[in-house]
Amino acid sequence: MAHRTGRKREGTRANVLRSAGRVFRSHGFGGSTVDGLTQEAAVTSGAFYAHFRSKADAFREAIAVGMDDLRRYIEHTRQQHGNNWQTQLIDFYLGDRRTCDLANSCALQSLSSDVARADDGARQAYETNLHAIVEAMTAEFAGLPGARCERAIALLALLVGGVTLARAVRDPVVSDEIATAVRTAAIALEPHCLTKEPPLIRESVT
Repeated sequence: MAHRTGRKREGTRANVLRSAGRVFRSHGFGGSTVDGLTQEAAVTSGAFYAHFRSKADAFREAIAVGMDDLRRYIEHTRQQHGNNWQTQLIDFYLGDRRTCDLANSCALQSLSSDVARADDGARQAYETNLHAIVEAMTAEFAGLPGARCERAIALLALLVGGVTLARAVRDPVVSDEIATAVRTAAIALEPHCLTKEPPLIRESVT
């Protein structure tokens, strides 16, 4: 019975946390309330405070969960698509993650501006999970020059910034134009970003 109760408690906590993430991504930290978080999760405020000390506590943990989703997606995409994984990531990020409802958007894109204004705990959670994402992008190159990490960070920054701009404009045509420009720039990073060997330069045959 105690084991079943523990699993139910864990399930409730996970539900509240996932729901909180959707609310934070939709409304931002400042635009979210504990009442809004509990309504989304369909729990009482007592159930919320049984798991989280405050809205800020839930925000910190929602950051970790949301960014870990991106890390796991990158790892899955690498396994499924091999050397073509970066193109898959770029197209997914500039496609589905750009056009879906904000509640289902990527935490790295939708929560970064709020994290910049948050407390040290939230910023530490963000930084820790950002490092984990970069490591997932460069895992097979451990011990090799740090330029690959720099390029991975550049790719993330390009995608996050591009989606932010594309979501901010009203005209969907302009949004598409932004996405197209960002995709071109992101693909240009690809041959040099995470490949084991430098690009092959073929000598011209005369």
